[in-house]
Amino acid sequence: MRALLFPALFAFNALFAQSPRVAHVLVALCDNEHQGIVKVPAGIGNGQNARTNLYWGAGYGVKTHFDRSAEWLRVPCEAATEPHILDRAAWKHRDSAVFIVAEAYDGRNIREATVDLLRYSSGQGPRTIKAGNTSIRAGGDAALVAYAGHDGLMDFSIEERFTASRRNSRDAIILACISKRFFAEHLRPTGAYPLVWTTGLMAPEAYTLKAALDGWVLRESRDSIRERAATAYDKYQKCGINGARRLLVTGW
Repeated sequence: MRALLFPALFAFNALFAQSPRVAHVLVALCDNEHQGIVKVPAGIGNGQNARTNLYWGAGYGVKTHFDRSAEWLRVPCEAATEPHILDRAAWKHRDSAVFIVAEAYDGRNIREATVDLLRYSSGQGPRTIKAGNTSIRAGGDAALVAYAGHDGLMDFSIEERFTASRRNSRDAIILACISKRFFAEHLRPTGAYPLVWTTGLMAPEAYTLKAALDGWVLRESRDSIRERAATAYDKYQKCGINGARRLLVTGW
């Protein structure tokens, strides 16, 4: 009997080892009208136009920045069916079985993006998405859940509490102003680990996210991933590396 179990166990472990890791990124589009933000030029601050939005289609938006990256290759993916998700894109890492799926939320629906971040962080809402020739497990089955955009919890409160639905070892990245202070009480019950979040005001553009994900792909330590993020933020924002390190932190 044991002789029969070992080949089966080996096959299962081999399949598990080859399963793609997935990072699911939720982008709340910058919205001058519907978010409590410092106003930006109208062309990049229209939360209903993903193509030109500051956090999606502009030069350092998620879609544009990852499309220009040498490490990430865009793959076709199924369109989102939710009316408040205006665009979806997916990329595969050039040298490993890691996928990113990113979704652009209508700026009017920042609450939905915030709730989905917490829901997926808890392991709820698993989703299967076709990316290229691969069916990837996203949503609550993603290994990492990330958010980029305005910190909506500065403007509204969330009464729902999302607790880990099963053993949870996923990571979370929250690139929004003062996210550690505003998200801590909501994120802790989910069981997710805050891999990178912020202690002050920030520009949640895609270079910081990409730097963190590049380290995550390589399974670097949490401190190393945070250092990558801080280095990238300083490079583009010219804020000084010590300031970037104080801003971008890891852990509780």
